[in-house]
Amino acid sequence: MIIMGLISSMQRFIFIWLILFAVSLYAEEKDSVGRTPPAPLGGESGERTLSVKRQAWSVKREALRVKREAWSAEHWGWQLDVNPCWILKADEYVSKWLKKQNAWAVDAQLRYRSLPSDNDAFAHDFGYPTLALGLSYHHYDGVVMHKDANPLWGMAQEVDYDSHLGNTVTLYGAFERPLFRSKHWELDYALSVGLGYTGHKYNPVDAVDNELIGSHLLVYFGAGVHATYHFAQNWGVKAGVEFKHHSNGALNRPNKGANALGPMIGVVWTPSTSLGEESVKREAWSVKRGDFGNTSFQKSWYMNISLGFGGKVPLEDWQVTQFQTPPSDPDYRTGDFKLYAAYSLQADLMRRYARRWASGIGFDLFYGSYADHVASLDAAQGYTDRHSPWSVGIAAKHEVFYHRVSLAMSLGVYLHRQMGHQAKELETPYYERIGLKYQIPRLGGLAVGLGIKAHLMKADYTELVLSYPIKFQSF
Repeated sequence: MIIMGLISSMQRFIFIWLILFAVSLYAEEKDSVGRTPPAPLGGESGERTLSVKRQAWSVKREALRVKREAWSAEHWGWQLDVNPCWILKADEYVSKWLKKQNAWAVDAQLRYRSLPSDNDAFAHDFGYPTLALGLSYHHYDGVVMHKDANPLWGMAQEVDYDSHLGNTVTLYGAFERPLFRSKHWELDYALSVGLGYTGHKYNPVDAVDNELIGSHLLVYFGAGVHATYHFAQNWGVKAGVEFKHHSNGALNRPNKGANALGPMIGVVWTPSTSLGEESVKREAWSVKRGDFGNTSFQKSWYMNISLGFGGKVPLEDWQVTQFQTPPSDPDYRTGDFKLYAAYSLQADLMRRYARRWASGIGFDLFYGSYADHVASLDAAQGYTDRHSPWSVGIAAKHEVFYHRVSLAMSLGVYLHRQMGHQAKELETPYYERIGLKYQIPRLGGLAVGLGIKAHLMKADYTELVLSYPIKFQSF
C-alpha cells in the first residue's frame, strides 16, 4: 500500500506539472494580448517613451504570433514502427535463469517538428528537433525465466513451471535531435522517458523466478539512433537500433529491470513541406538574418541547491526472503516489502556556458532511514560491517536545457559511505544520478523533477527533487 501510494503521488505530481505548464502558457498569452497599448504622453520625451512602448508592444504581438504559428498543422506528423528485440542478460547471475530472451514491441507517436520559421532559439541550437508523445506495447510474454536446482539459491526451491515476463504498455515523451539532413536522408538520435504498466509481475504463485519486474507501475527510459529516407515529400521510411529499459526504480523488489535491445523499422509522415534541401536553405537563411527569436545569451555562474525526497526497498530484504527463509515461513519468497525513506541535499557550483548546457561540480549529502534495519539484518548474519545513515560524495554535474525542461546528470565518488555488508560487496565506490526537471515560471527559477540514483546503472532509489539556482552577479 505504501508503494502504491508513493507511485500514485508521483502520478499526481506529473499531472500537476502539466497543469502548471499549461497555466504558464496561458498567463504569457494573457500578458501579451490582455492589455491595450498605453495612452500617448505629452511632449517630446513622452513621444519617445510612447515609441519605445509601441515597439515593445509590437515585439510581444510578434512573439504571440510565433507561438500561434508553432501550433499550426505544418508542425504535426506521426510515426508507426515495430521493434523486434532481445532482453539482455545484465550479468552472470541473470544468465543462470533467463532462458528465453525473444520479444517485440510496436510503437505509435504523435510528433511535433520545430521549423526555422518558429523563431525559436532553443530549437535552432538543437538543429530543429522533433518532440513526440508515444504509446508502445511491449510483448514480453515470450521471455522465460526458470531457476534450476542449485545450491547458490540457498533455501529457495525449484518450482515445476516457467515464469514469464508480463506484457507492458508504456506512455512516454521523446526528444529526437537530427544530426544530419539532406534532400532525402536524415540521421538522428532520440531519448525518451515515461511510465509503463504491466499486468504480470513477480509473485510467488506463478512468476516466482521473475526477478526482472517486481511492480505493476514502471519507470521507462529509451534511447536510439535512426536513419530516415524520405522517398516522397511527406513520407519516409525509418530504421535504427533502440534500447528500452523498464524497472521500478527500487521502489519495490525484485528490480533487476527489463533491458531490451534490437532493431526497429517504421514509417514516418510529416505534413511539413520544408524538408531536405529546402529545410537546410531556410535554416541557413534564418541564421544569416538572425531572425530565430531572441538570440541573446549571457554566460553566468550560479549555485544550484537541490533537496531530494525518495524511497527504496533495501536489497537485503529481498535476499533474506528469497534465499535465507525456509518454505514453511510466511515470508518465504514474498513480494511484499516495507518502503523506506531516503533524502538528499545537493550543492553545485555551475557554469551556464551555453543556452542549452551547464556544467560544474558539487557535493552530495545522503540520508537513508533504512540504515538501522540493514544493521539488524547484517548482525543476524554475523557481519560486523559499520552502518551509518549518512553518506557524502563529490560529483561532476551536467545539465541540458530545452526551454523550461532540463535533463540533469552527474557522476560522483563517495567520500563517506558505511551502509553495511551488501553495500560494501555489491555497490561501486562511485554513483550516477539522472533526472528530468521542469522550471516553474515566475518562481525565480525553482524547478521540480524526478530523479534516480544508481550504482553501475542499478537503481539505488527514486526521488522527487526541488531545485533552486542562486545566481551570481559576477564571479
